[in-house]
Amino acid sequence: MQRWMRRDTAAALLFLAPSVIGFGIFYAIPFLLGIYESFTDRTMGGAFVGLDNYKELLDSGSFRKAAGNTLLFTAVGVPLLIVTSLGLAMLLNRSLYFRNGLRTAFIIPLVVPVASIVMIWQIFFDWNGTLNAWLNALGKERVDWLQSDWSMGIIVMMYVWKNIGYNMILFLAGLQSIPKDYYETARIEGAGRLRQLFGITLVYLTPTLFFVVLISVINSFKVFRETYLLAGDYPYDRIYMLQHFMNNMFFALDIQKLTAAATLMVGCIVLLVSGMLRVERRFREDME
Repeated sequence: MQRWMRRDTAAALLFLAPSVIGFGIFYAIPFLLGIYESFTDRTMGGAFVGLDNYKELLDSGSFRKAAGNTLLFTAVGVPLLIVTSLGLAMLLNRSLYFRNGLRTAFIIPLVVPVASIVMIWQIFFDWNGTLNAWLNALGKERVDWLQSDWSMGIIVMMYVWKNIGYNMILFLAGLQSIPKDYYETARIEGAGRLRQLFGITLVYLTPTLFFVVLISVINSFKVFRETYLLAGDYPYDRIYMLQHFMNNMFFALDIQKLTAAATLMVGCIVLLVSGMLRVERRFREDME
């Protein structure tokens, strides 16, 4: 038995070796080097300067604006996405006419390329786009949607529209794993729909909910592609995100600010994910 396990372990390590080596060369080692560069005064052979780069970064108005916009986007977009996708999942979990067609319609944005998605939104919200054409036909003035405070709402809507199908699938899987007997027993005992929602559905859906929130938060930090293609390098102040700041620091060859900003962002994500996993673990222990 021990000989077989050794052979199996050796085979598993052999198959995993190419992925582990690739991950180390292209992800782990550059990330660790980036953290080191954030504590030096220049890229090659720089002297150690401690937290000076981080202090300079936090004093930067551009960084504070980008961080504030990113946090605002996450705080607005993630709850809206969770509530909307959960509501649709609960709706499509019932016997509805054309239910399979509706499921397919919400899944389509997942397989559409980002460039095509951005093109659709540009056609609709551009200065000469469809929405302004409708406003002009109604005798209203045109609005430069991407150069106004409406731009944040547009990015949030795009984020929700792009990710709602994936979250809906996860919630549907969680809803269908809840035994129907629980609802039948609750109805017999006189529990209404609201009591069933909070007492059964949300309780047994909590592990799925934690995972969906986690994935949604991570995806909210990846909205740079859409924003960049939609508004360019230097968009309107309201949608100037952390990824814009780091991208501009890269083109300016300010590697110290770039790596310091990336380290801070990764640290915030790690703290958030660790806190959510700890809460989810404690909830699971209480359920058991």
